[in-house]
Amino acid sequence: MVKFLVIILGVGWLLGQLIRYFLRTKLARFAQQVAEMEREQQRARQSSSRPKEEVNVDFIPKEHKEKRHKDIQGGEYVDYEEVKE
Repeated sequence: MVKFLVIILGVGWLLGQLIRYFLRTKLARFAQQVAEMEREQQRARQSSSRPKEEVNVDFIPKEHKEKRHKDIQGGEYVDYEEVKE
């Protein structure tokens, strides 16, 4: 009877160790895959985003330029009061 209990406990302990080993390796692989996916996403975000300093306007249409100068002729500042109803 004691021999049977020792064998059962030994097999149970061995199975527990094997399961723990396989779970650790699977979790380690999964963590590596998640980290790699995160790195790829980070690279994609960095390559797709351009810094604001690189924005250049090479051409402004003549019509837009003339209209813009007409709108900015200057003028007086008009003070106003907000009317509460």
